[in-house]
Order: sequence, then C-alpha cells, then structure tokens
Amino acid sequence: MLSRKLITLTGIACLMLATSIQAQNRQLSDQGQLLDRIVAVVNDGVVLQSELDMQMTLILDRLRKDQTKLPPRNIIEQQVLERLVVRKIQTQFAEMSGISVSDPMLNSYLESIALEKRISFADLPAELAKSGVDYRQFREEMREEITIDLLKQRDVLRRIRVSPKEIEQHLEAQRMAESASNEFLLSHILIAVSPSSTPEVVRQLEKKATDIYLRLQSGEDFCELALAYSDGQKALECGDLGWRKGAQLAGFLNELVIDMTPGDVSEPARNPSGFHIIMVNEIRRTEVKKSIISQHRSRHILIVTDAIVDDQTAKRQLLEIKDRIANGEDFAMIATAVSADPVSARDGGNLGWQKVGSFVPVFEEMLTTLEIDEISEPFKSQFGWHMVQLLEQREHDNTDDLRRQLAFQEIRAARASEETEVWIQRLRDDAFVEYRL
Repeated sequence: MLSRKLITLTGIACLMLATSIQAQNRQLSDQGQLLDRIVAVVNDGVVLQSELDMQMTLILDRLRKDQTKLPPRNIIEQQVLERLVVRKIQTQFAEMSGISVSDPMLNSYLESIALEKRISFADLPAELAKSGVDYRQFREEMREEITIDLLKQRDVLRRIRVSPKEIEQHLEAQRMAESASNEFLLSHILIAVSPSSTPEVVRQLEKKATDIYLRLQSGEDFCELALAYSDGQKALECGDLGWRKGAQLAGFLNELVIDMTPGDVSEPARNPSGFHIIMVNEIRRTEVKKSIISQHRSRHILIVTDAIVDDQTAKRQLLEIKDRIANGEDFAMIATAVSADPVSARDGGNLGWQKVGSFVPVFEEMLTTLEIDEISEPFKSQFGWHMVQLLEQREHDNTDDLRRQLAFQEIRAARASEETEVWIQRLRDDAFVEYRL
C-alpha cells in the first residue's frame, strides 16, 4: 500500500507537472489553438479531457442503444471520470510494484482474440479498423487491462484460500437449501464506505443508501439510480452483475437473495466495502449434470538432454532400460533411480489417473497406440525423452469431483468480489486525487 508520505510527495510532484502543462496550454491557446486539458490529477499522472470525452461517447452510445433512461450528463460524467481515476491509480500501483506486460505477452493475448474472431493475428488491425478502432490504441488499452488483472491476481485472488472443510460445508448447505443452487440475474448499487470513515460519515452514507432504497420502493428506475449514485464496479452498466449463483455471492448477499423473488429489491446491507442494494431480475434453476470422463493410468521414465546427454544418448539409455525391464527388472525401481521427473519418480514413475487429453499431444498420441501393460518405444517431447507404460483405462463418474470444483470456484468468486471492492477502495483512499472539471 502506498504510504501517506509518498502520496504527499507524489501529489506535490503531480501538481507541479499539472501547472507546467497548464502553462503550456495557456501559451498555445493564445495562438488560437484548441488544446487538450487536465480534468483530474492522480498522484504523479493526469486524466485528460480527451480520455474523458472518448469514454463518455462510448458509454452514452451504449446506454442509448439500450434505451436507458439517463440521469443528467454531468452525473454520468462524474462516474466516468471516477472510473478513469481508479484505473489510473491501479496502473500506477502496478508500475510501482514492477508489474508490466511485455510485447510478446500482449501479442499472445491478442492472438487469442484473433482466434475467437476466426481471423489471423496479422488481420486483426484491419478487422478492428472496420469498427473504427485504432489498433495502436487498442493494444495499449489491452496492455492496461492485463496489467490491472495481474495486479488484482497478486493482491487479491492469490491470497484467497479455500479449505476442504469449507468445500464440504458449502456442498452440505446446497443439499439443505434447494434454492442455494439457483442462479439469479442481479442488479447492484454500492454506497462505498472508506476504512478510514468516521462514524458520522458512515451514518451519512447509510442514510444515502436508505434514501436510494426508498426511492426504488416508490418506483424509481434502478438503472438510473445506479448510474447516478453507485460506487460499484458495474455502475456504468446500470449495476448489472449478470447471472450469479447464490453461492457465488458474498455470504451476506447470498442470505438476502435466496429468499427473494423476481422484482424484489433488498434493503441496504452492510459489509466492509459499504452498503449494498440488490435487485433480483430473474431466477433460474441449475444443477450439476452427471459427468462421465475417459481416464488412463500410466507411468513413465524421463531422460533430460543437456551438454553431456544428447538425443542419441538419451534414446539409447531408454532402449537399454526397456531391455532390462523385459529381462525381469522392476519398472518402478528403475524409474525411482533414474527418471528426471522429480514428482512421478518418487512413486516409481506413476502418473496416476488422468483425464484423456491432460498430457502434451505427443505423450497422449503415444498412449493411444499402447495396449494395457505395453511399454512404448522411446519418444521425445519438449521435456525430454520418455518411455511410457499404459497400466489401466476406465470410464469414470466425475460428478462429485465436478461438484467440488464448482464449490471451490463459487466460494472463491464470492470472496473475490467482496475483497476486490475493499481493495479498490483502499487504493483510492491512499491516492492523491484533484478534480479539475
């Protein structure tokens, strides 16, 4: 977290920077040129009018297409500016933390986008241009998105731990409450509370949340009020959270929605990030379908090449080992002694039951050619030279494992949503921000 001393120093530095830029703007504007201007100072950086205008155009176009009833323009403008400010704070913090996205990493991400569009990476700039999107700008926006995501993973997601006991409790709660596995189409308004807020400020924010709830009860539009007042990450999407399983919501919100029906609006509920108001738009029943998967169990011996052991030497060593096994020596004992795979070597080369398709393609292809107990010829992968033995095959009912995986994801998603809101609020509180709208 940024220290208060650092914030003060960067605040002074950014004010000096802003003053310099403004002086240049005044000098050039005397010559009759229309120039960009600063709308917010954020630590040692700025948000420009051009950035705000671009985001306003995009968001207003989307809202109008959705035929959304809009609050006054200045209210939406403040929401958009706040989003830009928070984004700037996150990218600055990522940079200070040494988090960056290299061109190869960015290109890999863009290649996946091109693949989704069923075009080549080389054709992506032209495809984006058809929609009026500048490729260079798109690249930098994607770089920023990935950077923020990496920061969030480091500071929030990787710190979330889910124990086996929590998973069992989660599954038991679902068995006891039929509605716990329902999915809800939700809208959300957050009135954020800073960790440093005084009791008086908290009371004022609680009153604000209560006033919004009463306005909703009297028939005012949820989307319009979310646009105007919500501090949530989805405020500019009318507070739309999309479809969420009740179990994916933070505990206090889950307890609210499981007893709600479509059209219901919850009273403000408090958690560390602030006061939350939830509206249930739709409900649908979900259940985990029976899952049968193909599995195989195998064991292998790995020889890694280096400056001394070349490909021919590694292959010859494995052929000699195969002859020794054929003459009665134990595969597991040899694997433990010579295999370069430290994990499987401890268990005699055993790779355990794995879903078909779990290994790299060349390894999987070799397994498909083998009969039970047959040992392969030596073959090469990116990890080195292998010799594999197929031990068993089966069709496995994976439903319980799938339920546990989903329970883990739901618990983690619930915590991530709650902790992300608190994390963003802390970053925001520790930043120097001056608005100049």
